[in-house]
This record gives sequence, structure tokens and C-alpha cells, in this order.
Amino acid sequence: MKCALVGSRYFGALVFETLRKEEGIEFTSIVAPSEDDRLAQAARAAGVPLHIMENPRFVPGEAIAEGTDVILAAHTHARVSDEALARARLGGIGYHPSLLPRHRGIAAVEWTILEGDPIAGGSIYHLADGWDAGAIAAQDWCFVEKGESARELWERALAPMGLKLLSQVIHYAAEHNALPAFEQDQRFATKAPMIRRSVVLAEEVESNTVALIVSIVGTDRHGIVRSLAERAERYGANWAASRMTRLAGEFAGMVHFEVPRENAEALTNALRSLDSSGLQVVVAKSDGANLSDSIKSVELELVGDDRVGIVSSLTKMLAERNISIESIHTEIVRSGVSGKQTFKIGAHLLVPGKLSIDELRQELGALAHEMTVDIALGEKPAAA
Repeated sequence: MKCALVGSRYFGALVFETLRKEEGIEFTSIVAPSEDDRLAQAARAAGVPLHIMENPRFVPGEAIAEGTDVILAAHTHARVSDEALARARLGGIGYHPSLLPRHRGIAAVEWTILEGDPIAGGSIYHLADGWDAGAIAAQDWCFVEKGESARELWERALAPMGLKLLSQVIHYAAEHNALPAFEQDQRFATKAPMIRRSVVLAEEVESNTVALIVSIVGTDRHGIVRSLAERAERYGANWAASRMTRLAGEFAGMVHFEVPRENAEALTNALRSLDSSGLQVVVAKSDGANLSDSIKSVELELVGDDRVGIVSSLTKMLAERNISIESIHTEIVRSGVSGKQTFKIGAHLLVPGKLSIDELRQELGALAHEMTVDIALGEKPAAA
């Protein structure tokens, strides 16, 4: 069977690397969302024709090589166009980590856990109109272990199940020159939308203040923080945020003050006067009034099970969309009961005006699903 694979990341690369070693399976083309995606790298290493999507949500006809028998979708949120499906003799199939029609949508594994389902499963379905609504080609099931997270369920059972089912369906098609198909029972259809819990975006309200970012380094002693606080109070400044620590006997800190515009210069001079007490003080001014109308100020909060690559994946996606990170804070919190580690990110972003907040929410939600963490989006009310 000559196959085209549309996918990304770990699962897409796993499907490609495993199936191309099986007898009777040949890949005519690989379709990936970016040049540095794991699937794209695997395709280049194997010398298989690679198509990088201009629009990560849409697979055009020219992405699929002529002579393709079937299209496989493995870990992709892109819609395979009718033109692309028409290039494959038998059409296309994808893997969805639920017992369709239950949990149709982007967060199927997460909703399996949230609903307390004792049994999970995977489905190979025909790519067609509708959200995971095509005919079923194959299914399998597994028990959900007590206390298991969405990520653990995916890695333990659902990812290996998807690989096995895709292989079975492709070999069936090779033998019968057709894909198996039976309609989904709509009576049991449920939706698995993004979960509103852990990522919050809020547009920042305009302010008549100036931000001062103050860095202080010097020999640690009593009264440093008090000196900063007294000067801030004297000029009506709000102590917005700070990071302070003691390193090898030295005090090191960074403080973000929000000061009325008319007092900004006076507070800056007062802070710099601390140099005479043996501290090294640097003050940087950020005037919110000078922020371009084409830039939106956005707060982001993310919480999920700790894993390698969260910051890398998040910052890569933001950079690809020309989103600047004005500040970012991360921490790992360990549960005293389970011993699990939770990873948290707080970031202040500058978002191009042409990118809507709703669009950004969707992009971040898709990224959260790809990382298999319990994440979704919900708007945070702007501060009064």
C-alpha cells in the first residue's frame, strides 16, 4: 500500500518509523506543520518527499503525491481537503483516542479521565465532513487505571493502540483493496471540547502609569527591601512584581514598579541614589502609552503535569506567530501526596493586533492537547 502521512510530533513520527518497516507499506509523501517538527525530521532522514503546510489547519491537494492509495492522519489538527482526499485511491483514515462516537473533539483523552470512564479506547475513522464523524474502520478498548492521568493513559495504552490499529487497517486494505467501514451510532455521540481550567488570557487595560524595572545587586544586609519600598511609597508607586534572592552572600533582585507618569523621573533618581550605599542599581523605563495600537498586551497562565519540552513548545509556537514575551516566570510544584510534579508558567505577552485573542486561544489549546496535558483556555477579567 502506498500511503501519505499527515501528522506531527511524537505520534506522527512513531507511526511513520514503524509502518515504513512493515512489508507491503510504502510512503509516497509526508505532510508536517513545520520544518523542525519531529515527523518532518524523520521524513528527511528517510528520504521521503516532505510537504510543509503553509496553513497548519489545512492540507491542500498538492501535498499528496500522485499514486497514493490511502492517507493516514496521525496527531494532526489540520483538515484534509477534498482535493487531497481525491488524490488517494481509497480516501483517508485517522486515529482518534476514544471509542467514537464518544468524546468527539480535541480533548478526548482528557474527557475520558474527567468523566470517570472505566474503559477507554481508540478508533480508526474515515476522514470526512464533520468533527470525528466519519465511518469507523476499526476500534479497540482498554481499562483506565485508578488515578491515571490523561498523559499516562495516552502513553501507556492509547498511543500503542493507535499504532496497532492503523497497521491492521492498512494491511486489511492491501488484502481486500478496500477500507472497512461501519457508521457511527449517533445516539452515543458526546463532545470533548477544550477544558476550561488552566490557561488564562486577558487583555490588559490601558493605564496612566509608567513601568519601572529595577535591578539591584550588592552585599546582602538588612534594610535593602525597606529602602526600595519607602521610595516607592513616597512617589505613589505600586510594587507590581519582584524576584529577590541571596546568592553567595550577595543580594540580587528585580522589581517592577508602576508609578504615576508625573512621578516616574523623580522615583528613578531616588532609586539610582542607592548607588551611594554600595548597591548597583539599574532602572529601565517602559512607557505603556508608547505601545503601538497594533500590539495587544496579554497575560498567560499555564498549569500542567511536569514534562520535558513544555517551555520549548510554547515559546516556539509564540515565536512563529510573532508574539513577544515581555516576561515569563516558571516553577515546579511537587505534590506531597502523590509525588507528582506540576509545572506552572506565568507570562506577559505582546501580541500582534492582527492575531485575535480567540485565535490565540485556539492555537494554545491545540498545543496543550498535543503535549497531552490537562489544559484549556478561559478569559480572565481585566483588572479594574
